[in-house]
Amino acid sequence: MELDRTRPLWRQIATEIIRRIEAGTYPPGSRVPSTLEIAQEFGVVNATAAKAMRHVREQGWTRGEVCRCSRKTDPQVLPQN
Repeated sequence: MELDRTRPLWRQIATEIIRRIEAGTYPPGSRVPSTLEIAQEFGVVNATAAKAMRHVREQGWTRGEVCRCSRKTDPQVLPQN
């Protein structure tokens, strides 16, 4: 995915992660890429990737765990669009 550098990068990344969740790329209970992996994939600094993942988590799409990875939430707790 090519990022539009004229728009907030964290929001574009968050939108892409949510799109992947909706598409089934990350099934319920599966591991979502780490902040470092997201930063590397999208060519951004860790702070930008962390902000994107914080937004995804705050929207209810993932939950953080002690292992420092995010997991896709169960379908019954997904946010309604």
